[in-house]
Amino acid sequence: MQRNITRKKSANNGLKLLARFLGIEKEEEEKNVETETKEKKTRLSKRIIACLDVRANDNGDLVVTKGDQYDVREKTEDGSGGEVRNLGKPVDLARRYYEEGADEITFLNITSFREGPITDAPMLEVLKRTSKNVFVPLTIGGGIRDYTDKDGNTYSALDVASEYFRSGADKVSIGSDAVYAAEEYLKAGKQKSGKSSIEQISGQYGRQAVVVSVDPKRVWLSALEEEECKHHIVRPVKRRGPKGETACWYQCTVKGGREGREIDANTLAQAVAELGAGELLLNCMDEDGAKQGFDIDLIGDVASSINIPVIASSGAGAPEHFAEVFEKTGVEAGLAAGIFHRREVPISAVKQHMKENNLIVRD
Repeated sequence: MQRNITRKKSANNGLKLLARFLGIEKEEEEKNVETETKEKKTRLSKRIIACLDVRANDNGDLVVTKGDQYDVREKTEDGSGGEVRNLGKPVDLARRYYEEGADEITFLNITSFREGPITDAPMLEVLKRTSKNVFVPLTIGGGIRDYTDKDGNTYSALDVASEYFRSGADKVSIGSDAVYAAEEYLKAGKQKSGKSSIEQISGQYGRQAVVVSVDPKRVWLSALEEEECKHHIVRPVKRRGPKGETACWYQCTVKGGREGREIDANTLAQAVAELGAGELLLNCMDEDGAKQGFDIDLIGDVASSINIPVIASSGAGAPEHFAEVFEKTGVEAGLAAGIFHRREVPISAVKQHMKENNLIVRD
């Protein structure tokens, strides 16, 4: 019996040796490794981003502010707008967030560089000073577009972006100009012109350097309006319209949310991804400052339609809101502003809650 076992082992070894010689065993091993690799799901760390809305106050000083429904002025007793809400100095706050564990920091100049971005020395100085002490990716947004200054000098969006990169930015965030670019792209039958700010900057610096920031708002639809609507329709799970509506489309806006356009967020997301955007920052205007959680319906709908990372923004009020948006939509990053500025929710608390919910975060 022992001899038969030995013979079987010898036979098996001989077959293995022959298979190895013929290369069969190696091919099988490679197939097994390839199969195991495919079956393993890569889990990337979720990013927590601190956003600083920067603008000049009435004295001309750059301050970090925060709007409620995009209104950045303090309310007075008679209901009129008071002074610009001042939550701190941009460089100081950026340093604080870096030390508290923010994975990235975004500056949004919400006055859109009225004097022209290339000549906006204070904002460029903010970038330069921040980059010396803050060692996480910095994004700058506001005014990334072609423009002509008061002296008649013309600059391209690429010129503007290049100045920011030289001043310490890792990415630029394009807002209104991205909406116009998407409209032109669709109007041309989805033909790229090569002239849009997205195409220019991603072509020169790479897709990863371009973030598109979109500010959509809900347009609720009655049953009749729903039948006639030509836009991408979403059926919110948590929310209902003022008249009990169960469907809406998300209208993209420009000029800081002051002007609506006839393009929905889902359609825009697909267009800018095709044009070369590397990330999409999704700010739901209806949830801004509400602290009731991110708009899961909007974010999930858009994230599932594109193959570039999506940053969830607007509505965070507690650590649970970050875990919820990551778990329910699979987005790569969550962004907040006011709750971090006012120390209502520490970044450390957000990350701890995520760890407790088995979400991977950077220490």
